[in-house]
This record gives sequence, structure tokens and C-alpha cells, in this order.
Amino acid sequence: MLLSDDGIGKLFDNFQRSAFRMETQPVYTMEAEQDELRQFLAGEPIPQGFNAGWHNEVRGNLAAGKTMTRLKVVRRPFTDYTRFLFGWAIPGNVEAGEDYRILDLTDSELAIPNQDFWLFDDETVALLNFNEDGTLQSRELAQEVAPYLEWRDIALRESVPFGDYRP
Repeated sequence: MLLSDDGIGKLFDNFQRSAFRMETQPVYTMEAEQDELRQFLAGEPIPQGFNAGWHNEVRGNLAAGKTMTRLKVVRRPFTDYTRFLFGWAIPGNVEAGEDYRILDLTDSELAIPNQDFWLFDDETVALLNFNEDGTLQSRELAQEVAPYLEWRDIALRESVPFGDYRP
């Protein structure tokens, strides 16, 4: 079943315990980030209030006793977008309380799919389908949860916290 903006929003509004995101794409071409990405690549300083809405979301969920974890799969050489994440996005997310982990598969392979997803309360999986250029194609609910729990657990075992990652 395809998920609309409202549908994914309700998953964020209604989860009770945990939200986990697996990020596997080397590039995300999100319209809302394009100005910031250009600023980053031009060497400009991080703007005041950058990503504040997400940071507030994370803080609110943590205050309510929920966990928020994200795992970014990377391969070297890093794309400009990955460097943007490492330089601007991830540090603020970690400071807000998100458990952000890095899985470097540069010199190895792991039995996980190249599929982005959100896993809510270990019960609901929202698949994020991207085009080759990093634009979002669609979001849909997965029919089965068990494989995503297994892939999450494998990836978490092999990953390191962002603060400990040294490429």
C-alpha cells in the first residue's frame, strides 16, 4: 500500500516506542535540502537553526520515552551528499539525541538489501523507494516485518556510533 505524506506523518505521530531508519542511498536529492547542500559545498558556515524542525521532533520523542535510531550505509569515496551529512546534518541530529550509526561497506558486503526504510515499534515498515538520481519515487508499507527486523539487527551489529566512526 502506497503511503502519502499524511500517511508517513501519522506513523511518526503514532509510534509508541521506537523509530529506526536505514539509509542506503549514496545521494538523496530532496528539494528542501538543495540550498543547504549548495551552501555546504561552497564552504559557507552552517545556517542558524539548520534542521531545527527535525531536532525538535527528536527531542520531543526522547522526552516521551521513545528511541530514535538511524543507520547510514556508506562506501568510499564519499559522495558530496555524504560529506554534507557528516559535516552538517548528522552532528546536529546526534546532539538532539538521535542514535546515529555508520555502517561502512567500502571493503565488504553484508546480507542486507539496498533498500531504505523506517521501522516503527518493530511492527510497521515504511519502505522508501528512490530513483537512481536520489529523488523519492514512492513510500509504501511492507507486507512482512520479519526480514526488516533481521536486516536492522545485522546492520546494527556491524555499525559504529557516528562519533566513533573514522573513515
